[in-house]
This record gives sequence, structure tokens and C-alpha cells, in this order.
Amino acid sequence: MLDIRGLSKSFGGVKAIHDVTFDFPDGSLTAVIGPNGAGKSTFFNLITGALTPDAGEILLNGVDLAGRSPPEIVRQGIGRAFQVASIFRSLTVQETLLAAVGADQRRGGVLHRRFPLAETRDRAEYVMELLGLANKRHRTAAMLSHGDQKLLDIALALVLDPKVLLLDEPTAGMGPEERWRMIDKVRELWDRQKITVVFIEHDMDIVFKIAPLIVVLCYGRILATGTPDEIRNNGVVIDAYLGTEHGAAP
Repeated sequence: MLDIRGLSKSFGGVKAIHDVTFDFPDGSLTAVIGPNGAGKSTFFNLITGALTPDAGEILLNGVDLAGRSPPEIVRQGIGRAFQVASIFRSLTVQETLLAAVGADQRRGGVLHRRFPLAETRDRAEYVMELLGLANKRHRTAAMLSHGDQKLLDIALALVLDPKVLLLDEPTAGMGPEERWRMIDKVRELWDRQKITVVFIEHDMDIVFKIAPLIVVLCYGRILATGTPDEIRNNGVVIDAYLGTEHGAAP
């Protein structure tokens, strides 16, 4: 599905991402973790076209997306929700999603629409129901709670029917109750949509509970990959990132 091959990006003399190779299988749920400055956001920015890699391939079903524009990458099937919700604060929830689909159709041209016009409203309705926003359809984005704004940001990515969904710290800035509500929604949409989901998260309780597979980045390189138990018991990961609080007991 999403195959990363030898991906590298430097800023001056700093190697933010260095020779990263990893495969995200179709329908997988993967957490990307690591200390601040590990390269996690740069990794997402390379995949989504916000940055151009110095080297390497970003293959989605065999098509190399490296160096393509963000709108083209979206049309190929990669969606992203941001750490800080990127929403239209003056629009209602429903207007936001309809505008997103309409803009995508105009960018793709009439002959290349992924959704016929008659299906646009149905698609927005489905995503609102999926993410628990249907009863807030007429509320402006600015009036939503922080958690619902983050859900709307995810909905903006999801309404375009991505094959791969990237979530950049979906629980950032949330209290405990709202944080677990968000992560339950992430797990639910993964279960229902059967799409590939990759998320960055700092809360190890969340990561170890819901992520079947974990990738650990450190100084731009992959330090380790594995299941929650394998990562929790990895001495190198404990020393570099987890510490004894979340690592295995000595």
C-alpha cells in the first residue's frame, strides 16, 4: 500500500530524515513515536508533499508521489489531519465538508471527479455520522469544542475518501476524557473504513493500547519497529525515549 524507500531530507547540515525505509500494509494501523526533534512531522510533511525529499521514493500502490504537489497527492489518496486543526472557522460543519469535496472536484476537473455531484452531500453526511458530528452540522467551526474541531479536521481529510489517513497528534491539547473519546473515534473509523491509518502520538498509554504496530524514530532514523510488547521491552527504545515509566520493569 504505502511503501517508503530510502527517504531522506536535510536542512543545512541537519539530517531530519535519513534513509528511512518502511512499508505500511493495506488496512494497517501504525503509531509513529519518538522524542521531540526525531523527524516525525518532517516524515509526514514529505509524504504529503509539504516538503520535497532529497532522496527516496514514496510509493502508493506502486506510484511514486515524491516531489508531487499536495493537491495531487490528496487526489492520489493520501489525507492528513494536523496537530493544530486546519478548519474554516466561519463555516458550519456541513458547509466545511461540502466545500472540501467541491474544491477537490474543481481541482480534478469535471472529467476526473471521484464523486458525482449528486453524491457530494451523501458523502458529507456519512462522514459526519461516522465521526459523531451529525448533530452539530449547523454549528460553525469556531463554536465547536477543541475536540470537535480536531474531529472536523479529520473529517476534512476523510470526506475525500483517502486510501491512507495520516493523523498528526490527534489528541494534542485535550483533557483525559476528551483524549480517550478522540482515540475511540480513530479506532472506530479504522475498523469501519478499513483504510491505512498512520498516527503520531506522544501519549504512550494510547499508543500501547490501540496500535498493533509501532515505528520509533530517533534523529531522523528508524530506531525500532514492532508490536507494543516488543517496543515496551526494547532496551534501546527505553534508553532513547520511553524511560523506565513506560518501558519494561528492570
